[in-house]
Amino acid sequence: MDKRQQISNGARRAAFCGLFVALALVLSWIEFIFPLQIPLPGVKLGLANLVTVFALYKLKPADTVAISLARIVLAGLLFGGLFSMLYALCGGILSLVVMMLLKKTGRLAVVTVSICGGVAHNLGQLAFAFAAMNSEVVAAYLPALLAGGIVSGAVIGALGGILAAKVDVRR
Repeated sequence: MDKRQQISNGARRAAFCGLFVALALVLSWIEFIFPLQIPLPGVKLGLANLVTVFALYKLKPADTVAISLARIVLAGLLFGGLFSMLYALCGGILSLVVMMLLKKTGRLAVVTVSICGGVAHNLGQLAFAFAAMNSEVVAAYLPALLAGGIVSGAVIGALGGILAAKVDVRR
């Protein structure tokens, strides 16, 4: 591969990542303006994670990490604040690590990997809340957060699996 082709491939890869970050931000924005009416603070479907699940199965791991982290930081700056961004980073990083490790085994379906990611996301946020508030009271949220992680992980995993099977990302 000559130098010009390497630059072209790098530019194409950067453009794909930028498009995926933009798509994830649009999904975050939609969820921000049309929140689910759930009586627990912080519980949401996580539409932007659809992009993460898709990227996990269609892009390089480094690209998936970059897209996920850029989306979390930008969405935090645009729609939340520093504290919500820290919650999202704790959950998002743990979720991404868990999903990448489980996907690497090749033994689990997309939905199962996504469910584990959803649960890990909520556990990461709960751990941050525990550390930030220094109170065991946040543990009362655990059953609801586990249920929310399972449901949202299943929905996002099912949709992400369908998209990953149908959409070809040629590089």
